[in-house]
Amino acid sequence: MDHRAYRHALATTRQGSELPFPPDEFERRRFEVRRRMRERGIEALLLTDPADLYYLTGYHTFEVSVHACLVVTGERLVLQVPSIETGPAVVTAMVDEMLGYRWESFDEVVEPLAETLSPHGVIGLDTFGAGLRFGVIRELQARLGASRFRDDGGELLDRVRIVKSPAELECLRESARITSLGLGAAESIIAPGVTDSDVAAEGARAMLAAGSEFMSLQPIVTSGHRTGTIHVNHKRRTIAPGEPVFLEFGSAFQRYTAPMMRTAVAGDPSRDMLALGDLCREIGEVLCAAMRPGNTFDEAARAAEAVLVPHGEQVFFSGVFGYAVGAQFPPSWVEGTGFIARGQMHVFESDMVFHLPLCLRRPGEWGIGLSDTVRITPEGGVALTDNDWRLVTPC
Repeated sequence: MDHRAYRHALATTRQGSELPFPPDEFERRRFEVRRRMRERGIEALLLTDPADLYYLTGYHTFEVSVHACLVVTGERLVLQVPSIETGPAVVTAMVDEMLGYRWESFDEVVEPLAETLSPHGVIGLDTFGAGLRFGVIRELQARLGASRFRDDGGELLDRVRIVKSPAELECLRESARITSLGLGAAESIIAPGVTDSDVAAEGARAMLAAGSEFMSLQPIVTSGHRTGTIHVNHKRRTIAPGEPVFLEFGSAFQRYTAPMMRTAVAGDPSRDMLALGDLCREIGEVLCAAMRPGNTFDEAARAAEAVLVPHGEQVFFSGVFGYAVGAQFPPSWVEGTGFIARGQMHVFESDMVFHLPLCLRRPGEWGIGLSDTVRITPEGGVALTDNDWRLVTPC
């Protein structure tokens, strides 16, 4: 059978059988998106980021490198996926119409998509989102007229996604629980002679055994001087006595990720290591106190910067004190809807959720990283993860 027959056969028994939330959760999200579309005069929204498709329909798959898109109008949601993804679309998504195209025949994408968009005047795009292919947009604009497309569709959806519903918060709490189990298992085997890959493997095993889905980022583990370099990962390196071991894990539960950073030492931590750990904790406390509804992201970042500035010449810090997390797909768990950094003037609202990646690195020597995933409340940032903000000494 071809992909059309496959889709219809599967739908007779398994339609929507793996929908990640009850229908009313998706209806609430769609209502808010459509309300904002009307306010901005957008008649159709063309989305390509896998997390956006998931957020509005439930559609999810581990194959996110292929073209897939969602058209949102005032009345309908139309999902377009390649032939190999019609199965996941049937069992996981709640949409009004599904457009399939042969995986190997990309020329089948544009015409049905143009026909779907044609009746609608102003079309919003997420021009910074994942999955937006220049070839598709170029052909659509050639058929429909470039002036009909606007680039503020992503910002519209970001403002909806960044505030989490009770159902989303429950998923993040469960991810936090599983993440903690993974970190605990990984830390328990840290000792001189063990490799960073051994530690990552034990953490991954524990998270998968506890129920994690495929993760948006695999466990991050570095040791020794490599902890002083941002965004490298385990590479079969043997841990030496007294070395720090940096861990950053994030399990996925219904695609939601609550990450956490810990740092362990294979022996006795030095005075400098302990001091840097204390500095991370102090920054975190100041930051959480400033993360209150009504304050701007910029204000919270500046409060944290005031603690860091006296040490700024000795350590490297990324400049981002927090980023929003929620439902996400590889290659990252960063939601992209908000960043706590200087110049970011968005205002905190209750039930936003951020990961606070406080990692301070002495280049070429070592680094210390500690973090929590926190929820915004009237009292400030409250942790969903359970970090004690101390260096771990398992040996």
